[in-house]
Amino acid sequence: MQIWVGLGNPGAEYAMHRHNVGFMALDTVADVHGFEPPKRRFQGWAMEGRLGSEKLLLLKPATFMNKSGQAVGEAMRFFKLEPEAVTVFHDELDLAPFKVKVKRGGGTAGHNGLRSTEQHIGPEFRRVRIGIGHPGNKDRVTGHVLGNYHKTELDDLTDMLGAIAAEAAWLAKDDDARFMNDVALRLQE
Repeated sequence: MQIWVGLGNPGAEYAMHRHNVGFMALDTVADVHGFEPPKRRFQGWAMEGRLGSEKLLLLKPATFMNKSGQAVGEAMRFFKLEPEAVTVFHDELDLAPFKVKVKRGGGTAGHNGLRSTEQHIGPEFRRVRIGIGHPGNKDRVTGHVLGNYHKTELDDLTDMLGAIAAEAAWLAKDDDARFMNDVALRLQE
């Protein structure tokens, strides 16, 4: 059993924010791979399903970003899992828009959702870092992160989310390098 967590803020007004790209990624994985409809569990929305032989729980915390770790910790304890079984999908300022990188452990780079998750389960979870780019000036970061994707970005966003979902089975098999490579190849087409 693995737990994949998408970071975001609940509510329609946040749906297209760059900060919600983790929610978007999980929704796309669930749609493409036929996961069950979301149910209210673990202080969020949970969808169960399989990728190949791997059973997964996709979790979108309803606690708002700053308290995401509460939901992650609750689900992890319920299934008696270690942090290594948790993968968190989140927006990343330090990556170019629509680039996708995976790493295990590391810092939080000021990301409140990662900080909360680390406080509740420790740092040794896997992170799928989804690039949103940096606006260039630190005074513009909040507006950028909490701003909607622009209409001109929607095709690239759709392509990236589709690539993540199409290659998600590699993540489930713990082949992070193959996942990153195949997502990058799809986005070059």
